[in-house]
Amino acid sequence: MCKDLEAEGIPCTLILDSAIGYIMEQVNFIMVGAECVVESGGIVNKVGNYTMAVCAKEMKKPFYVLTESFKFTRLFPLGQQDLPVEYKYTADLRKSGDLKKIHPLVDYTPPCT
Repeated sequence: MCKDLEAEGIPCTLILDSAIGYIMEQVNFIMVGAECVVESGGIVNKVGNYTMAVCAKEMKKPFYVLTESFKFTRLFPLGQQDLPVEYKYTADLRKSGDLKKIHPLVDYTPPCT
């Protein structure tokens, strides 16, 4: 996304997940995509989005989700553990056995975070 924005002449900066807290005070707003939008208005997206949203809220930074309407799903998680395994791990990872030792690929960001 960053490359596409820059190609259109829109300045942006790609920030490592581990640097979110450090850089947040310099950010004007946050834009993320979503793997899906759940019925409550929360999103499922790459791991780290929930942490970013919490940090943005704390620092009063606008947080926008940009996604297509076909990504709305009939799912109502209340927390991270409520996400179905199919959302968190690829088929290959699910076949590998003990998922407790593997980091999930996505996390859940509740609405109004």
